[in-house]
Amino acid sequence: MTTGRMHPRNSEARHAARRFVLFALLFLTAASLSPAQTPGKAPSLTMAPVPLTTTQRAQATIVNLNFRVPSGYHINSNTPKSEFLIPTALKMDLPTDIILGKIEYPAGTDMSFPFSPDEKLNVYSGDFTIAVAVHPLRSVVPGKYVMRGILRYQACDNAACYPPKNLSVSFEVKVVKEPATGHKNPAQSPHVHN
Repeated sequence: MTTGRMHPRNSEARHAARRFVLFALLFLTAASLSPAQTPGKAPSLTMAPVPLTTTQRAQATIVNLNFRVPSGYHINSNTPKSEFLIPTALKMDLPTDIILGKIEYPAGTDMSFPFSPDEKLNVYSGDFTIAVAVHPLRSVVPGKYVMRGILRYQACDNAACYPPKNLSVSFEVKVVKEPATGHKNPAQSPHVHN
């Protein structure tokens, strides 16, 4: 006699089959979305060599770091206008007794893209410069010091964004003594004193 109810094993088998089909569809959809999501395919920024910067102890000096975004790509600016986007950010690790001052990011350009035509995103493309203030304390021993850091960024093209990447940043600063503040001898009298 049949009552219209399925046998519990058949119900479990159908649910398992549905889960399998759903998983397979999700996997195929994710795989076909964009080959650009492959971590090895993300475009890389480049940084121009920084000439040796000479600075005096106890004085802040601005160092310009010049970067280039490959043609056909853009990266999110430091203020990308959406909490879901990864901002470009520079983190520096300086030697003892050298202080990092303000990091000045350039203004980005507001642009819209096919993947979000109603939203303007703030981006960098082509060449851009980040200015870093380096301030050696008076206690620094004069000499050359290597400043190291990481620029974190997320590159995109007109169709998709790639996983975030890190670019190693380094430049040298030569710290010199501040000029001597010599005491002048008092003016001598033009008369001979006996």
